Amino acid sequence: MLIEPEHLKPSPGADTDRVEIIKAVIEDIRPNLQRDGGDCQLIEIDGNKIMVKLTGACVFCKLSSATLEGIQARLVEKLGEFVRLIPVAGAAKARH
Repeated sequence: MLIEPEHLKPSPGADTDRVEIIKAVIEDIRPNLQRDGGDCQLIEIDGNKIMVKLTGACVFCKLSSATLEGIQARLVEKLGEFVRLIPVAGAAKARH
């Protein structure tokens, strides 16, 4: 299940379909990460920057950069626009 911080709520005029596509891509990849003891959480969407947090085994995995590149490539393919996937450190703020 994705953790959805408050700042993911689309602002007026924001493309909610775009947000849903981003969430769907991450949800689609998550079972593979979880199978290896890791996970990916969507933290924030700011224009073409998509911040995610890798957790569990993904934090210290040597292939985490390849994982991020793969997620970014899939996002670019599904959205039809360039986006930049940015890993962030620290605790995710869960929505209450």
